[in-house]
Parts: sequence; C-alpha cells; structure tokens
Amino acid sequence: MRPASLLRRRTTAFSPFATFAALTATAVVTVTAVTGCAPQPESPAAAPGDAKASCAPGKLATEVPGKLTIGTDKPAYAPWFDDDNPANGKGFESAVAHAVAKKLGYGKDQVVWQTVPFNTAFAPGEKKFDFDLNQISISESRKKAVSFSSGYYDVRQAVIALKTSKAAKVKTLAGLKDVKLGAQVGSTSLDVIGDVIKPKRQPAVFQKNDFAKTALKNGQVEAIVLDLPTAFYITSAEVPEAEIVGQLENNNTGSGPAEQFGLVLDKDSKLTSCVTGAVDALRADGTLAALEKQWLSDAADAPVLK
Repeated sequence: MRPASLLRRRTTAFSPFATFAALTATAVVTVTAVTGCAPQPESPAAAPGDAKASCAPGKLATEVPGKLTIGTDKPAYAPWFDDDNPANGKGFESAVAHAVAKKLGYGKDQVVWQTVPFNTAFAPGEKKFDFDLNQISISESRKKAVSFSSGYYDVRQAVIALKTSKAAKVKTLAGLKDVKLGAQVGSTSLDVIGDVIKPKRQPAVFQKNDFAKTALKNGQVEAIVLDLPTAFYITSAEVPEAEIVGQLENNNTGSGPAEQFGLVLDKDSKLTSCVTGAVDALRADGTLAALEKQWLSDAADAPVLK
C-alpha cells in the first residue's frame, strides 16, 4: 500500500487590507505543507513492544487483508514441492512456506499461492506477493532490487551428466573446464559456472531447468549445474540415465558467507523483519532441520569436487 498523494492548495488574497494576514497564513501553510511532504519516522519514540505489535499473528499489512500471498514458479519441482501443488504442504519449500505462515498467524486456508516466474521474483519492481520462495539464493546483487529473509536452507551446487558421458568420469573442478556445461538463466548455478568452474567453452543458458534436462538428454550439453537436492531428484526420478558427478563446497569459492536460499520480499517491505523472525524461530526450534531431513536427506552423499 502506498500513502495517498499530498495536495497543496494555493490561496490568493485580493483585499489590500488582508495583505499581512494573507502573508502570515501563506507562511503557515507553506511550513505545514513542507513538513507534511518530508519523510516522517513511523514511530519517533518506538517502545520496545512496538515491533512485536506490528508482527501480531494474522494482523500483518499483507497484500490481501487477512490472507498471506506466497509466490513460486510453475511447474513447482520436487523435492521442493510435491505433485506440482505448492498448497498441499508437501515438499521442502511448501512445508517451509506453511510453517512460516503458521508462525505469522496464517493457517492453510488463509494462504494464497501465486505463480511467479523465477527471474521475475527478484527483478526490480513492485511485487504482488507477500513473499516468494523458489530456490532463490540470497546475494548482494539481488538485494539491490528486493529484500530477503534470513536463510532457510544452506545450498550446495551439483553437477550431473549422463552415465555414458566423459563428463561423468570427472573427479575435480579442473576436470570440468573442458566440459560443455549448462544452467538456468539468472541462477547462482550459472554464476558458479562462470566464477568457480570457469570452463573453456561458453556455457549454455536455459530459461528453465526442464529445458536444461532436455538438452542434457539430447547431447546438446555434457553436464548441467543445479542445486544438490534438485540434482538428486532429477537423477533418481526424471533422468535415471544421468548421475551426480559431484557437489561443490557450500560457499563455492572458499570465501565469504555460505550460499543460502531466502524468502524474497518487495524491496524494503515492512514484512521483512516479521518474516525473518519466523524463519529464525523455525531454525531455532529445529523445524527447518526436521523438514530438511524429511524431504532432502537423500541428497547428502554426493562426492565433493575440489
């Protein structure tokens, strides 16, 4: 919601006997108007309880009053979602989304799901969701356009290739330099190819992971890079003729903070602190760890490429 525009009215006095009064009134109006147009703090003397009050369960200033609107892409891939249905609470991200909603005071019947393409979620511009989750990594460049919650999942990138490919025999990062690689556009997987692997050939870029999988099966690329749980699901359920070549270490470059997925919010959204508080509470009480074990535990044993 945006504050209504301030309208300034101009009053002109025609009577010569009212000149002084008019000037005085004009000065008062001008000072009032300037003060009204200047940015004002929301609570000049915020009491310690004010922040908690703004996060009152079920009372947030959401897109739709009384509802929590959550965005994600379609199709909604496993193991993050189940049966392409974010609303069912199954799959890691669906379960996390509903757990966050519950912490904020919104039950399943108060959650509205909205289709938001991956790149659109963190592109500049006003959002129509309260938060979005779609395996979107927190990064400084993305923070210029959107706000993030604290991280809800520590990410590892992985490489998959057809079992019959020479790429499947690679054991080190250096061995990937001669491999024709591919990844989804706008993803940190694509960043890892350019910044960490640094292949000799230009990587192929795909609008969706579905297209990358097709290119892998058709031999247009020798290997693709994506997050580890997705890699595990693809090789076990969708492209069984492929296998995980290996995973990269969590911070990929060995420096800086580990890569994490975060919930995406509108830039400077007033909900950010409330959503972050919910995520932090779920981490502290063990809920995130339990959901990760339930939905993503199978993806832990891939060899590490160094």
